[in-house]
Amino acid sequence: MACDLTLGRKEPCKDVVGGLKAVYFTDFGDLGTATLTDDVITDLTGTFTAFKYELKGASSFEQTITSSRENGTTFFDQTLTLTLKKLTKEDNKELKLLAYGRPHVAIEDYNGNVFVMGLDHGAEVTGGTIATGAAMADLSGYTLTLNAQETTAANFVDAPTVADPYAGMSSATVTVTVGTNS
Repeated sequence: MACDLTLGRKEPCKDVVGGLKAVYFTDFGDLGTATLTDDVITDLTGTFTAFKYELKGASSFEQTITSSRENGTTFFDQTLTLTLKKLTKEDNKELKLLAYGRPHVAIEDYNGNVFVMGLDHGAEVTGGTIATGAAMADLSGYTLTLNAQETTAANFVDAPTVADPYAGMSSATVTVTVGTNS
């Protein structure tokens, strides 16, 4: 395996912003086989539903590279932290199922990028809270932490659209489902 570098990097323009716009949960294994071109997901073969959770505010995605010269290993520890406002009995049920499973998670940022966390091994809920808050301005809602460990960084998805993060996947049959607010 060649480990030689292939390009450099200039200082980029200051034309990006931080933050997450939405996440899309898909049951583990339903994405089918992923076709990767230069580490970008260019096609999927599955028939699946992507459950969209809209976000605003204190949610983030971070990847930590762990590499060991002694062991000859490298992996990417992917951590998604979500803040979901408002407690509902419907959300309690869905978040329980989320904690029991290990979904794939498509993450959409405010720059139009979509990347998939847990592509090969799925993501696990590793912690969280269900809180009512104490003061009027406190969070009444959920915080969740999901973690995945993969051999590559979360892969970008080719040609996402505002309505469908998997729009560029010609072999996939995707249904995007957005819940209702009460």
